[in-house]
This record gives sequence, structure tokens and C-alpha cells, in this order.
Amino acid sequence: MSLSVVILAAGKGTRMRSSLPKVLHPIADKPMVSHVIDAARHLNAENIYVVYGFGGDVLKAVVTGDDLTFVEQKEQLGTGHAVDMASPYLKDDENVLVLYGDVPLTKVSTLESLIEVKPDQGMSLLTVHLSNPTGYGRIVRENQTVVGIVEQKDANEEQLKINECNTGILLANGKDLKRWLGNLSNENAQGEYYLTDIIAACHHEGKEITTAHPETEIEVEGANNRVQLAALERAFQLRNAEALMIAGASLRDPNRIDIRGKMMIGQEVQIDINCIFEGEVVLAHGVTIGANCILKDCSIGENTVIKPNTIIEGAVIGDNCSAGPFARIRPDSVMNENSHIGNFVEMKKTTLGSGSKSGHLTYLGNTTVGNNVNIGAGTITCNYDGVNKSHTTIDDNAFIGSNSSLVAPVFIGSGATVGAGSVIAKDVEVDELAVARGKQRNIAGWKKPTKK
Repeated sequence: MSLSVVILAAGKGTRMRSSLPKVLHPIADKPMVSHVIDAARHLNAENIYVVYGFGGDVLKAVVTGDDLTFVEQKEQLGTGHAVDMASPYLKDDENVLVLYGDVPLTKVSTLESLIEVKPDQGMSLLTVHLSNPTGYGRIVRENQTVVGIVEQKDANEEQLKINECNTGILLANGKDLKRWLGNLSNENAQGEYYLTDIIAACHHEGKEITTAHPETEIEVEGANNRVQLAALERAFQLRNAEALMIAGASLRDPNRIDIRGKMMIGQEVQIDINCIFEGEVVLAHGVTIGANCILKDCSIGENTVIKPNTIIEGAVIGDNCSAGPFARIRPDSVMNENSHIGNFVEMKKTTLGSGSKSGHLTYLGNTTVGNNVNIGAGTITCNYDGVNKSHTTIDDNAFIGSNSSLVAPVFIGSGATVGAGSVIAKDVEVDELAVARGKQRNIAGWKKPTKK
């Protein structure tokens, strides 16, 4: 049977103290609702309906996809009313899963379990056993069979002892769900249509109600304020850290790592504290990442060492390389095998050949560096004339002396040497020595300035 998913995302989130819709507040740099949408996509949902209210224009601008249908809830009349907004789109012969845009950590495996236990006639509920159930609706059972949900304020003394609680996540047949929603009443203290009332309706029709459970409580927790948002962030990051360690990485401190995208790793990977990984990052076998590094959309080759405080974005680093500390490798840069850049070296749109090295205080922009090239401290490729950017080529086995400026476009031939302190604006041919300095004058009897 096909599956549609209804995601409730209409809440304003007053306690967030923000003009941003609550479901757009991020976990790992991605809106909470996007995590929920990703889970729905992993379930191969045929349709995903996002029920929105406050800030709908912002929501639709941020959250996109051809598989999404946005449904407006103009009045906030309860969770039952919110799901009912999607009723005109729901088919009788499909299963409908209800999720929440501010509950971002529910695992796909948990939702698959919920789908597996759904009876042919009836519904399945995701319930959770809480050590402290205060404030939650309790699952009421008779002879182990779910018969309804009682809210905290309506529970009697015995019901308050129940620690199996409602998460709000449920799965039902489309025809049944639409009928139950159409029969909801708002005759309650809040004057709202509660989705939880359909559980009793299902039971009264004599249909079966089954349950599934998450592995941990955090899977079904939502964020109503920034304190809870931060708790979800840490839980999400610890989940990622545990997955990395199981895959073969050693983390100096699993509580001090941030993964804001996807990571693929080999074995024997070492990651120190306070590292941030964004976008898609690949770490091959034997990679070492020092403390306080930021890696974004990059791949790091086998046995390469990234030293502390290094930033790498949009780059490819080969095998047996080293970078840092305090290096910056910007987009469209490539370090080939056995190459090295050191402290305060910056690369952008630059390829560094095999065995080449730039140890200190250097900028390489729009540059192709050949194999076994040595670039001295303080070297700059002057690639920008204020309007256009030009390319520098340094061929194999060249030696660039310290504090040199290479004014692009310029070519340094194979085996050529540039003397320290030179400004090179013309091509240097194979094996030539280029020296371009002002003439030195030594002045005798020079008197140093004195303080006035």
C-alpha cells in the first residue's frame, strides 16, 4: 500500500522568541522540518504534505522540493484540525503517517517499525516509556490493548502512574483517518480539535491499535524554546559521533564534534576536539584531524595529517599530505600526494604538485604548481589587478625564494630559481635564476631617530 506523510509545521513557536517559524530553527545547520522531510523521503513516501501557518512564505522559500505539497492552516484550531487540512489530498486506499516539524530526531528505522506493525484494520501508534511522564498524554490499555489516550489534566490517580506516553506520531488508513477527523469535536477546555481523540474512535469501531517504540526518548522530543533546541543539537551530534566511532574513527572527545552534513570515513581515522564538518566530507583511511579544524565539502586522502586550526573548503587533498597548523585551503584547490602546506599558508584555485611544499606565510591564488617545488616563506602570487584575475604556473623542481611576489600572468620554468625578495613580472625560463631587487645602499654614520 502506498504511503503519504502529513507533517504538522504550522506552529509559531512563541517561546522561541523569534520572528522565524519554529520549524525553521536549525539542528546541525538544517531546519528541524527538513530533518523530518528527509525521514519521509527515506520511507519512499509517495506524497509529503507540509501543513503551515505562521511564516508560510518564509517556510516555502527555505524548504523546497517537487515532492512537497504545502497546505495552509489559516486558523490554529488544534492538531486534529491541522491534519484535517490535508484530508482533501488523501486517498482512501493509502496509509497516512503523521509527523511533526519540530520533532527532528525520529529515526527512519523507528518509523519503519511503526509501518510494519500497522494492522490491516486499525492504526499504529508510536509510544514512548518515560522515566518522568509528567505533562504527557498517557496510553490507556485494557487487557494490554490500547483503548485511548488520557491527558495529564484529565487523568485519575491510577492513570497518572502510567509511564507509556503518546508521541502524536501515528499511522492510519486514509479512508479511516478522514472519517475520524471529520467526526472530531472541539467540546473541550481548549476549544480545539485533538488528533488524539481518533484513538478512542478507532477503538470504538472495534479496530485494532498497535504500538511501536523508539530506542531512546530523544527521538520523540520536540523543541519549544532555545534550551530544548540546544539539547536536541547535542543529542544529534552525539548520535553522529557514535556512528563515526562504530565506523572506525577515534574521537578525542565525542561531545566536542559538530557534523553539519554527511561524512564518509575509512578506518583508523583520528579526530581531535572542536572540529566542524560541513557539507559532504570524505576522510580516507588513516587520516588525522587536529583540534579546531573546519572542513567543508572536501575529501582528504589516506594517511594525510590536517594540523590544528586549519580550514578546508571545496578542496581535494591527496594521500600522505600535511596541512597546517593555521592553514586555509579554499575552493577549487588540489593538493597532490606527498605535498605540504604549513602555518598561515592560503590556497585558492590552486593545484600543488606531488612532493611540493609551501611551509610558511604564503598566498597561492589561481596557481598551478608542479612536482617537487619549494615555495619560500612570504611568497605571494599576485593574481588580481583590481579587475581581472590571472594565472601563475610554477613548473616542476622550481625553487621560489622567500618574500617573493609573482605578478600574474607569469610562468616559472622547470628547475628555475627565484631569488629571495624578488618581484617577478616576466616569465622565467627553464633552469634560469631570476633576481629582481632594488640596489642595496649601506649608509655610514646613520643616526637613529630619538624620542621627542
